[in-house]
Amino acid sequence: MRLTTMTDYAMRLLMYVGRHPDRLCTISEIAQAYQISEPHLMKITHRLAQQGWIVTLRGKNGGMRLGRRPEDICLGAVVRDTENDLAIVECFVSGNNCTLSGRCGLTGIIEGALQQFLQHLDGYTLADILPEPANCGAAPAEHAVKLVNMN
Repeated sequence: MRLTTMTDYAMRLLMYVGRHPDRLCTISEIAQAYQISEPHLMKITHRLAQQGWIVTLRGKNGGMRLGRRPEDICLGAVVRDTENDLAIVECFVSGNNCTLSGRCGLTGIIEGALQQFLQHLDGYTLADILPEPANCGAAPAEHAVKLVNMN
């Protein structure tokens, strides 16, 4: 299983903003810190704001901040919100063409594994992956948690 770039970047954005609770963060500074394209990050920012993970303010002095306390941002919930397709095998999709549908024991095993994966993430919050305050002066990339390698 591989998480999408959107989820990877969403986690990075939340971590960056979570490290700066005292101010608004901008798309351009986050894009520069993680070397992510601004248009792609704009789309992710919009999605996170729609779901209430962040709050955005428009205008010259605008930016974003967390919409909830880091302790209240469940990593499993963020993954569920940002992943478009958790159907990791064909038989999870309605109207699939698998000739074994309905007769295969693998479906339940894969479904169970996916649920355990998500439940494991449910046990962690954004607060768990933020660096200690003493480390906040370090460059953002030093503390980034790369969830997946998309290349």
